[in-house]
Amino acid sequence: MIARFCETLRVPGIAAPNVRSIAAFLVVMVVFAGLAVTEGRAADVRAPEQAQPIPQGGVPGGTLGNQSDSDLWRQVRRGDAFTLGATGVGTPVLVDMGGEAWRSAQNGIIKRYGGYLLLAVLLAILAFASFRGIVLIDNGRSGRNIPRFTPAERLVHWSVAVIFVVLAFTGLVLMFGKFILQPIIGKVAFSYIASGCMQLHIWLGPVFIFALIVMFIQYVKDNLPKMVDLQWFAKAGGFLGNHASSWKYNGGEKVWFWVAMLGGAALSVTGILLDFPSLAQDPDWLRIAQIIHASAAVIVIASALGHIYVGTVGIEGSLESMTTGVVDENWAIEHHDLWAEQVMNEQAAGTGGEPDTASEAQPAE
Repeated sequence: MIARFCETLRVPGIAAPNVRSIAAFLVVMVVFAGLAVTEGRAADVRAPEQAQPIPQGGVPGGTLGNQSDSDLWRQVRRGDAFTLGATGVGTPVLVDMGGEAWRSAQNGIIKRYGGYLLLAVLLAILAFASFRGIVLIDNGRSGRNIPRFTPAERLVHWSVAVIFVVLAFTGLVLMFGKFILQPIIGKVAFSYIASGCMQLHIWLGPVFIFALIVMFIQYVKDNLPKMVDLQWFAKAGGFLGNHASSWKYNGGEKVWFWVAMLGGAALSVTGILLDFPSLAQDPDWLRIAQIIHASAAVIVIASALGHIYVGTVGIEGSLESMTTGVVDENWAIEHHDLWAEQVMNEQAAGTGGEPDTASEAQPAE
């Protein structure tokens, strides 16, 4: 067939083309044609903006189809589902934007305003200590003591207190250490400290939960609200000059108790979920748990700072109630007169003596 074709190409005065020459020429043309098509497709892929649009919004090469880059990334940011290759695991969501929302809330709202709250409480304590000073016993010490806490109550209190301080310290390091400690000690040193704090936090959490339950059972009966607590708040706990009566715990102490218990319960439940993430049926559970955990921690720590100040150096005679278990009679009458009168009457009845009321206690000579 090629020979007949060559015969038709014969021109007078010119020799007929050689069959092999024609075949080689055709092969070369086919190769060049193939390269041209390939190059054209490559050009479509590299520079789709130079391609001519085709009907229905498509683009030659099939790189974008009828969807623009803006629409595609808008779907990614919204966390819309995509049709992905079968992997057997995971989710058809390319980017989980819930994680970005959690990060913004954690680093923005919680850390910023949580830091402001802790700083405000510290400044308030400093201002109170500067202007009011230590609250002394008005009539001085009487020299007579009455029992306030049993050894079991003190053991539970100090157990919860020590564990809470360690958890609070390690939690604050994990929350604020990257912004405060890391610039000072460097990334390597902070990584070791943060890792150690994380391990302490994880392992002490279950112990704290057990101790908190025991404390609730032991202390709740005397921390139930009473009408006298409203009167105590109305008189600002006696700091405005008028005496404020109370039972074993005043209104402020009861508020602290319930903040510690309810906040501790929130910390316990969310802490268990964070320690065992397999319990969460959805990643959002873990994000919500972490936000609640951090928020509750900041609130409880801020409240604990006030409790620690008042119970140690803020009010004379308070600390010894938890170190020795007894308090001076005049301290008890001044701060917990209804409870003091009840205890002293019980003591008098047990010894067969005359009832000793709150009004009968006298300062030591």
